[in-house]
Amino acid sequence: QVQLVETGGGLVQAGGSLRLSCAASEHTFKSLHVGWFRQAPGMEREFVSGISWNGGTTYTTDSVKGRFTISRDSAKNTVYLQMNSLKPEDTAVYYCAAAATWRRGYSGPSEYNYWGQGTQVTVSS
Repeated sequence: QVQLVETGGGLVQAGGSLRLSCAASEHTFKSLHVGWFRQAPGMEREFVSGISWNGGTTYTTDSVKGRFTISRDSAKNTVYLQMNSLKPEDTAVYYCAAAATWRRGYSGPSEYNYWGQGTQVTVSS
């Protein structure tokens, strides 16, 4: 079992920045692909960005491309989501998730085996 803990959410004005962190205590986290998802009220959970187990491959959804950057620090067993130029439409609960494989693709929530509890990001206009 891998436990994921997200931190770094909060309230920020439009145009501001936040950095989300997803930390795990288990050594196996290093071998897992990690994705960030978000869910706004009344909306389905959507893929935001993902990074392969070795950090060599990343994916980012078009709506945040150029503004959000995913990275991982294996020494700290942590994956980050740097979010710049935030917009009100970025407001959502953000979740990190870990997957043993991306056999069916990287963007589907069902591909991920482990989930964090989520962290709220609110962007005011």
